[in-house]
Amino acid sequence: MQTVLSCGVLLFRKDPELSFLLLTHPRGYDLPKGHCDPGESQRECALRELIEETQLPRDAIRIDPDYQFRSLYYPRYRRLGGEVVAKTVVIFLGWLERDAPVTVSEHTGYEWVAWPPPREYGNGTIDGALDEAGRLFAEQD
Repeated sequence: MQTVLSCGVLLFRKDPELSFLLLTHPRGYDLPKGHCDPGESQRECALRELIEETQLPRDAIRIDPDYQFRSLYYPRYRRLGGEVVAKTVVIFLGWLERDAPVTVSEHTGYEWVAWPPPREYGNGTIDGALDEAGRLFAEQD
């Protein structure tokens, strides 16, 4: 079975209220994420994908060193003719350190969602990453 690695960022901001970024597309919500390039670290991939998909400046983003969410699942992969693959998704927690506009490049839009999340999203990566962030926040209180 082939393996696929995708990395991304669960991005939070503190102003005007504690909230996190979700990208929108016709099938629902997603986090900024994508596939690693050869020789690229997981963190480098996550930051590159965040910047590519939101146009946020690199100097406005800080990655939390204490957070990493990993998910493994087995989807049918269109790029491989519908073959089932073992897909690992690694999500880092990021903070928007200053106000900057989001301009989506690969999605239909975006939303800043107030923390705590108002619901589950039915997406294992988003829901799992939010649960892990909630545990981290609880430890810091």
